[in-house]
Amino acid sequence: MLRQTISATSRALRSTARLSTQRQTASLPHFYQTPFAAVRTITPRTRWYSSETDAARNNGDAKDNGEEAKKEGEAESPEAALKKQLEAKDAEIRELKDKYLRSMAEQQNEFRSLQERTAREIQKNKEFAIQGFAQDLVDTVDNFDRALAMVPEEKLKSQSGEEKSEHQQDLVNLYEGLKMTETILMQTLKKHGLERFDPNGEVFNPHEHDATFMTPMPDKEHNTVFHVQQKGFRLNGRILRPAKVGVVKNK
Repeated sequence: MLRQTISATSRALRSTARLSTQRQTASLPHFYQTPFAAVRTITPRTRWYSSETDAARNNGDAKDNGEEAKKEGEAESPEAALKKQLEAKDAEIRELKDKYLRSMAEQQNEFRSLQERTAREIQKNKEFAIQGFAQDLVDTVDNFDRALAMVPEEKLKSQSGEEKSEHQQDLVNLYEGLKMTETILMQTLKKHGLERFDPNGEVFNPHEHDATFMTPMPDKEHNTVFHVQQKGFRLNGRILRPAKVGVVKNK
């Protein structure tokens, strides 16, 4: 149909152009009616395009317009928009739930750590609450030890076949009373975590022993404690006072 319309229009334009040329030629004088007049006559030119290309372009434009309209229709669809919103909300809920669970786990771990740390601190304070009192009491225990060491062992024993004199018996009774008092005192202190230790004959340990002097002794091993000048004390396994000792140095 388009081709027929274009062909009819073309024929009409060509007929009009010929009639116009003939009229102009007839109206001119005789001396102007020469072959050059036909040559100089301006004939209108018409540019034509292929109808197939226009149709293809129109079809492509219609197709693009259809796809855009389809996309716009899909984007504007209420169901699709609600579905996207629902998916976005679900993803947000999952993310918030994950953050909540992580936060709760971290708080529980921190609370548990705080409980354990607090329990250790309480136990530590209980164990070493008497540290100042124990340090003051150590001197009293040392005095008991010195008093017992001042009594020679031979004065506590009577010679064979002889009875103990009254003064000797009093000394023995005093010594035994002091010894018993010291034993009860040490048992009580040990019950509360305070314990005395004597490192005589042990290997020197700088964390537990305080070497006041060192001397070579060929009959003893190197770095061995051979003399205890003052006994040491531990409070719940921790060194309250190191023992003052003499150490063998053979190297």
